[in-house]
Amino acid sequence: MIKRHKNILEIKKKILNNPITAILGARQCGKTTIAKQFKLAEHYDLEKPQDLAALENPWQLFNGRSGVILIDEIQRRPDLFPVLRALVDENAKLKFLISGSASKELIRQSSETLAGRISYFELSGFNLNELKKDAKFKSYNPYWLKGGFPRAYLARNNDVAFEWLSDYITTFLEKDIANLGINISGATLRRFWTMLAHYNGQILNYSELSSNFGISDTTVRRYIEILEGTFMISCLLPWFANIGKRQVKSPKLYFTDTGIFHSLLSITSQKSLLSHPKLGASWETLVLREIKNLKSNYRVYFWHTLSGAEIDFILEHNGVLIGVEAKYTDTPKVTSSMKNALVDLKLKKILVVHPGDKSFQMAENIKAVKLLDLEVEMLKGY
Repeated sequence: MIKRHKNILEIKKKILNNPITAILGARQCGKTTIAKQFKLAEHYDLEKPQDLAALENPWQLFNGRSGVILIDEIQRRPDLFPVLRALVDENAKLKFLISGSASKELIRQSSETLAGRISYFELSGFNLNELKKDAKFKSYNPYWLKGGFPRAYLARNNDVAFEWLSDYITTFLEKDIANLGINISGATLRRFWTMLAHYNGQILNYSELSSNFGISDTTVRRYIEILEGTFMISCLLPWFANIGKRQVKSPKLYFTDTGIFHSLLSITSQKSLLSHPKLGASWETLVLREIKNLKSNYRVYFWHTLSGAEIDFILEHNGVLIGVEAKYTDTPKVTSSMKNALVDLKLKKILVVHPGDKSFQMAENIKAVKLLDLEVEMLKGY
């Protein structure tokens, strides 16, 4: 079993300090597995008819109880939020640990009634810092190819992993979307999602997407919001600086899991990945995933000027900026964009993440970093 100590510790702190803690993340990313590692008074899964029936009268069920009660897939019963608020307000010995796989909708619903009572924790699948501590870990390549969903990563071979990923995509499109009350054809959303795979790592151009797919800009935005709100994609915001240069204002699109990205593009082996035109975008996606999974107190952006200068990722923490470039090459080079960004954005340093097995200094304040050293190098100097 892959140990997820860091996530468990952070969730434990939230449970201790808040009457209600919400674990948000894509389906099958491990939310329930982690939640069950805490001492629970009871567990209710709202996808089970018997548990739904048991919660028909939640006040009577929970009033006077104590301990931590887990409720999975809470987005299926948003009407529970006012009751949970009243229960924890009246009883300091009662706490709720809830999970959900619809971020924006869940936050919107809960924030209206649970303000000041709830803390959120966003969970992804496995990350490299968890995996490399496992005795069986030898290389990040299986994780890069198959992604971080536990059942995909732990599958005995690539065929089994990608069969699971294919089934996951189908279930998500045909069942999960409908269960969220979203009325969109699964086939239509699959074609749109597959088209987005070809735009992974690119700046969003809604007009181009609407033209290519034959739908309106408004519909494109709605589909993207659905996929982002269910943790399938993320939209990275640009960093702005007062430097007298015209800068890109549109967000950048990334898939949140490399396994899903590869499955939609029919990339099912390391060999096919390394020869695919989207190799660079896949490497960027992997690097961004690791940056976000470090759970440190910084914000992540990208930077791009209309003249072509760019940095893949800008990390901001307490007013300090560092840049991160993702380059799939064993011999990364210092570029004019890197030099300009150091001066224009006043970056403390730039880390160039590459697939080689060594980290080395490229120039003053510019360092080539192997992927497994990323966490250490990012946190140096903060």
